[in-house]
Amino acid sequence: MIRTVFAAAVMLAGAAQAEIQAGYHQYTVGDRTYEGYVATNTAITPKGTVLIVHDWDGMTAYEERRAEMLAALGYTAFAIDVYGADEDPKTVDENRALSGALYGDREEFRARLMGSIMEAANIAGATDDIVIMGYCFGGAAVLEAARAGAELEGFVSFHGGLGTPDGQDYSATTAPVMLFHGSADPVSGMGDLAALLDQLQGAGVEHGAQVFGGARHSFTVHGSNDYDLTADQGSWEGLLRFLDDRL
Repeated sequence: MIRTVFAAAVMLAGAAQAEIQAGYHQYTVGDRTYEGYVATNTAITPKGTVLIVHDWDGMTAYEERRAEMLAALGYTAFAIDVYGADEDPKTVDENRALSGALYGDREEFRARLMGSIMEAANIAGATDDIVIMGYCFGGAAVLEAARAGAELEGFVSFHGGLGTPDGQDYSATTAPVMLFHGSADPVSGMGDLAALLDQLQGAGVEHGAQVFGGARHSFTVHGSNDYDLTADQGSWEGLLRFLDDRL
């Protein structure tokens, strides 16, 4: 049984007198409870739905803020949880253990992603047209969903892990893939990006990439050593163009 909880409300005023309602949303996948974050704009008809996959440190204020930014623009945003409501990593070791467990069990990773995507149907204001996006670990998760054949309108990775696991490919990918990446990313370098673009081209998947010269890993994460204002703003603008085209 799915239990929905809205634990907080955030009201923001925008140029169009937007009213943003946001809060936590509990749901189940299999026998486990997850806790995402939903932000909607009650002042207008939704343009579409955007799912956000969290980074390796789990659901944080970062994903909440991005969801609210999207809601202010008229999208219904659902930041999904792939760790579980009982997980709250605080250290690099804990982050590595939780993300590593999913990298090591791709079947479970896909089950959590697909279950969370299906949960969007239970979100007030959600639409049938959905794009999924993610940052770092979340970007890698987006590509996992693409390879798994999730039936969405688009897949967007921000400085994500770009490697394709052995035995996987993009033959089941149903929608365009957009990549925002830094040329100085030490986690997934330009060789990885080129290899991924070759795979997408070979699979006949519509795709695009915007590379930010000199940007390192986590260039969108405010306060991090890798934060790059130009790359952050440029990738956000690129995302909005992609959403405008796909939703």
